Amino acid sequence: MSGATQVDETHDPRLRCWHEPAEDPTTDFPIQNLPLGVFRTEAEAVPRVGAAIGDAILDLAACDREGLLRGLPLEVETACRSTSLNAFMALPQRLRRALRHRLSHLLRAEAGQVTGRAKAEQVLVAQREAELLLPAQIGDYSDFYASVFHATNVGGMFRPDNPLLPNYKWVPIGYHGRASSIVPSGTIVRRPHGQSDPKDTSAAPVFGPSRSLDYELELGCFLGPGNALGLPIPIDAAEQHMVGLCLLNDWSARDLQKWEYQPLGPFLAKSFATTISPWVVLTEALAPFRVPAFERPAGDPAPLPYLSADDDQTRGAFDILVEAWLCTGRMRDAGEAAHRLSQGNARQLYWTLAQMLTHHASNGCNLRPGDLLASGTISGPERNARGCLLELTWRGSEPLALPNGETRRFLEDGDELTLRAYAEREGFRRIGFGECRGVVVG
Repeated sequence: MSGATQVDETHDPRLRCWHEPAEDPTTDFPIQNLPLGVFRTEAEAVPRVGAAIGDAILDLAACDREGLLRGLPLEVETACRSTSLNAFMALPQRLRRALRHRLSHLLRAEAGQVTGRAKAEQVLVAQREAELLLPAQIGDYSDFYASVFHATNVGGMFRPDNPLLPNYKWVPIGYHGRASSIVPSGTIVRRPHGQSDPKDTSAAPVFGPSRSLDYELELGCFLGPGNALGLPIPIDAAEQHMVGLCLLNDWSARDLQKWEYQPLGPFLAKSFATTISPWVVLTEALAPFRVPAFERPAGDPAPLPYLSADDDQTRGAFDILVEAWLCTGRMRDAGEAAHRLSQGNARQLYWTLAQMLTHHASNGCNLRPGDLLASGTISGPERNARGCLLELTWRGSEPLALPNGETRRFLEDGDELTLRAYAEREGFRRIGFGECRGVVVG
């Protein structure tokens, strides 16, 4: 796959950072990670681009003012002065990689020709003093259905004799979502209203608040530079357009979804809120954690030629552990810790992100910098790897028992749902994604 990220000096586990909290073995943001995001502070309300490092943010606009980005191409410096990551995402992969290398050098304890250590006071901002915003202006958002385990479970609830429809193993299934309701971690989620199934076919449907509110444990992929309308992106070039990953919670009103999804698919049941984590973990940072694509069982069809590339089959998947945690209002009031609902792994997705991107553009659809693709619910074959309550409670028929004695079929008002993820491999530093959090209110 042309442009596939490779392991280089920035992944060296021996690298140390002069900002001490980045050396904490439990941090999501060591010097080997350097995810990008957008933030603002009370003192400076204008949004600006930053890189997470330990418990701080490296302010890239401040780095530019202090001359720490001197020598980089002008378009890179311009992107660092922007109020969103769209300009960065529009850069070719080689320039995105050049910025990552410069940031790595600025933060290394073993100072070389360029370091930010002497300017720490000017260029570092405490994360606790910053408001984290959406990392990009998201023009379009598409959500896929890439977990065969999730698709089989959900299909089995409605079609026990035929869980997977005939097209599933041939084509990456997806739908176009609503970009305007994508919100950053920490934003409250209001319980949506809509029509639901009247049960009795002779009765009118009921309009009111959803009683089957759910989460979906997903990864999002930010795109750039994109393609011109009418020109597909071949799978060999897909990696050049995959900028970085984030956590994504596709909140879902299952009762509304059941009533409205035929014949055109998700609508109001999905469009009320989608929460993402604020930090974009660059694909370059994830190079050590690339693994072979999901091994299809014997008898499954091979991907069609336009979705097949040797390199994508060899290292097209991401070995990323993903988790969902629930803290109810009662648990918070009692000071109790959140309860982990599930843990899965993105390497078990049936389709790779490159295949999803390539298929999306295969009809000539133009993808643009800042567009967001989502994986769909990440579930595994084990019960504790089911990535939503629809699966975990089997449509509410098997309620979950929480440690404090409460039970849940679906989410209730006051529930706080948090997604977390990390990648680790022997010989490399563990890196994480931060958190993707939302509290449900009525």
